[in-house]
Amino acid sequence: MEIQIKDNKIYAPLKEKWLVLKPEEEVRQKYICRLVNNYGFSLEQMAQEEKVNNSQRGQGRAMADIVIWKSKEDKEDRNSPVIVVECKAENITIREEDYFQGYNYASWAGADFFVTTNLKETKIFKVVKGKIPKNLEEIIDIPNADIINNEKEIKNLLEQLKDFTRDEFSRLLFKCHNIIRNNDKLSPEAAFDEISKILFMKIRYERNPDEDNVFSQQQFLKKQADYEKNIRPVNVKLHGDNADIPYMDYWFELTKSEFKDDDLFESHEKIRIKQNSFEAIVKELEKYNLSTTSDDVKGIAFEQFLGKTFRGELGQFFTPRTVVDFMVEVLDPQEGEIICDPCCGSGGFLIKTFEYVREKIEKEIHKEKEKIKEIYYTDEYEKASETKKNKIDETINSLFNTLNEELNINIENSRLRELSYDCIFGTDANPRMSRTAKMNMIMHGDGHGGVHHNDGLLNVNGIFENRFDVILTNPPFGSRVEKSLKITEADKFTDAERIEKYRKRYGIEYDRALEQITNNINKPILDLYDTGKMSTLTEVLFIERCLNLLKPGGRMGIVLPEGVLNNSNLQKVREFVESKAKIILIVSIPQDVFMASGATVKPSLMFFKKFTENEENNYKEIKEKAKEEVEKKYSLEKEMINKKMNLKGNEAISSEEKKELKKRLKEIDEQIENEIKIEIKNNFNYQIPIAEVEKAGISTTGAEIENELKPLVEEFKVFRKTAKIWDKKINSISYTITEDEKLYRIAKYEK
Repeated sequence: MEIQIKDNKIYAPLKEKWLVLKPEEEVRQKYICRLVNNYGFSLEQMAQEEKVNNSQRGQGRAMADIVIWKSKEDKEDRNSPVIVVECKAENITIREEDYFQGYNYASWAGADFFVTTNLKETKIFKVVKGKIPKNLEEIIDIPNADIINNEKEIKNLLEQLKDFTRDEFSRLLFKCHNIIRNNDKLSPEAAFDEISKILFMKIRYERNPDEDNVFSQQQFLKKQADYEKNIRPVNVKLHGDNADIPYMDYWFELTKSEFKDDDLFESHEKIRIKQNSFEAIVKELEKYNLSTTSDDVKGIAFEQFLGKTFRGELGQFFTPRTVVDFMVEVLDPQEGEIICDPCCGSGGFLIKTFEYVREKIEKEIHKEKEKIKEIYYTDEYEKASETKKNKIDETINSLFNTLNEELNINIENSRLRELSYDCIFGTDANPRMSRTAKMNMIMHGDGHGGVHHNDGLLNVNGIFENRFDVILTNPPFGSRVEKSLKITEADKFTDAERIEKYRKRYGIEYDRALEQITNNINKPILDLYDTGKMSTLTEVLFIERCLNLLKPGGRMGIVLPEGVLNNSNLQKVREFVESKAKIILIVSIPQDVFMASGATVKPSLMFFKKFTENEENNYKEIKEKAKEEVEKKYSLEKEMINKKMNLKGNEAISSEEKKELKKRLKEIDEQIENEIKIEIKNNFNYQIPIAEVEKAGISTTGAEIENELKPLVEEFKVFRKTAKIWDKKINSISYTITEDEKLYRIAKYEK
């Protein structure tokens, strides 16, 4: 059966007439073809636009797009159908809250299966009889015509839940990991790399599937047979022996090409496992569709897998989830703010920030939908004719679709795309970890485009001074940046095409940012930083780096070893930081928290707010005034000492007296310095909250325990608002419906 389209009309066989060609109608007719061609159903057992009962006030009419019965006789006898399908236009993103309306239709109709599709994405749900669940249970597939009357087969299908738990997915990844370690004898890190390749090959297929929604072993073997027969010989003929590769490698080459701009894989990267290992892993993963599994499930499972896989050698790249959650909530990033982690490791801070802001956007979209329902589903709607109701339903669907587009990462200027592409940035000096961070972020729903493999102390692409509203980071502890470590030609970014792209995006600031490297070739990295004269510790340099990256008034949360706070050798570093930013919170956490990641240093969580221009000027004025007053106080004594020391001839003092006077001058200078500090503290005075927690949600083994950080963050929120610690960025986003019933976003971004 094929689609019939002509003269802007499409034939609907279930209605036996030609209809106006609309995007949603085209999806419906294509899915009807799929039901006939792939599932074997007959037109006699299906209906289009079938009214179902129990329509509730305020929810519109209950019209199912496609309904399928067990048989033609069941349809004629008006028995309950087995499957109800809701179709959306191909360009429409289907959001979870939208499923419930169609699910209600299926429930009211007494169906077992509910399908929602826009052809690009098809989701199938089990209908729970007698109740409306809080969460819909997604399953693998609907029955085909051969088994639709087999109760046992139907029951089996309904039990094959697709929405597997995080732990199940995590266990599955470990199982795949062990297949590689046992069959191919690779290290844990190398085995992880191979699993990553297969996961992205699977994601690539399932984003745009052929006839099967899931990348299964059966589908792989079918594709392989076609490749060996029709594609491989042609490729060899056209491109020579280099193109004579197995289908497994060919599939990976296509995947590398699709993800080329994301720098996930090196151009020379190959699949490094045996084909039987590859097929075994594809077989294990075939139960699940990675493109439709919720970001929360696969993201956190992937994170758990990462943490355990890299616990030894790369454990320092993983900040415990409880700490990440706390730090993000303390700084409360807003939509439109730009966030960076210059030591991003596996991407924990960036992912949490992305999810935190995304959740705020999703809540606002949901509220807008409720407002639209209140506007249109009134008493007048209930009294209206079927034609009028139909028109109102179409209007509401159109408005909902516009709102759904705000949450579609693939639509230019959507709110989620702007968050993902314009607001999330990170670097890591370890190539495996920067790649892992990108993969981790894709698993969580995206935001990976701003992550780069680069030394976090150096500018790259969108990461440069005075650009960020929020910095969240856990820099490496204890290591040092040696004076011998210099900026070299290799540190230059040389991709001309991308440089031009970034120049258009960031303007003159981007050219200035590149000068940090181009103007300092063969100079020590330490020379880029004032604190480089005070300490060579990486954590110290990263404090200054983060302050430099922040805009005036920007906020920063950083994990630091406790020694930075109380080591007397770092006093000058502390004074430097206090001359650039206000400390807004210090939290001491138990050493246990980081032990599961392999760390041995007792950490503190420190939060800063970089001075605004007014605060910076105020600080300078206070410092200059204090300097002037204190120096004046000791000026006469210093003058007398200098006069005595400069006496000549018979009046000259002995070397012993001169030594004593020099000692006194040094004492006076130290006294002046200390008194200036005291004056500054007295006149630039503010409250610094300090807290210590004994339990931070994770034990030495990584087990979940009581978390005292949760009540602490709530306490800090109250303090922050009362003390007006920072001026919250006001992002006022609302929507208006025009006379022609189109929806437009009205955004106000203020400081």
